[in-house]
Amino acid sequence: MSTDITITLSDEVYQRAERFARLANRDVASVLADTIQLSMMPIGAASLDVEPVSDLSDEQVLALTELQMEPDQDAWLSELLDRQQADLLAENERSELQTLMQIYQEGLLRKATALNEAVKRGLIEPLNQ
Repeated sequence: MSTDITITLSDEVYQRAERFARLANRDVASVLADTIQLSMMPIGAASLDVEPVSDLSDEQVLALTELQMEPDQDAWLSELLDRQQADLLAENERSELQTLMQIYQEGLLRKATALNEAVKRGLIEPLNQ
């Protein structure tokens, strides 16, 4: 089942989506639909049970401020991004790239949230004083 909607995008966002669609040889609507679907879909069961950063201990918050992608995932993500840039990405690699990008984005969001919480708690100094 699916639902049709109408959304308003800034010109900049639309142009980026349009450029990506051309690179992927797809239509803009399907690129946007897939992007929204992937951004709302957790990766694995672990993503479903993520405890809010504000509920974590000081030690857990500080540990999250150092969060990084697994080295093998990071290397493969870099390789896939290079292949995409060179227009050499195989069709089966597109879904791998999307999955790794989501893992990266979720980790980055979690790390940023932890940094914010650590500053609020006085565990670390703000970057700009």
